[in-house]
Amino acid sequence: MDAVTAPTTEVIQQTDEVTAAQLPWVTIVWNDPVNLMSYVTYVFMKLLGHPKDKAEKLMSDVHHLGRAAVSSGSREQMEADVAKLQGAGLWATLQQDS
Repeated sequence: MDAVTAPTTEVIQQTDEVTAAQLPWVTIVWNDPVNLMSYVTYVFMKLLGHPKDKAEKLMSDVHHLGRAAVSSGSREQMEADVAKLQGAGLWATLQQDS
């Protein structure tokens, strides 16, 4: 009976590891005291391709909540988005989604 339990537990652990590895990465933009809200909206539209309504919603989240997840995808894609946003003067980081 113990021999059957151990492999089952191992399979569950392996599944958890695979699921964690498959989680997408997200780009987070943080509120800052420098950039105007209109500029942040503009950057989201021009650099990330968000439509105006979505860009305004994300900007509002950054302003009122202190941060917003503005894009998600592979780590490489999010590293590129972070670099673009930082190049435009925004405070951006990436993290693996939970």
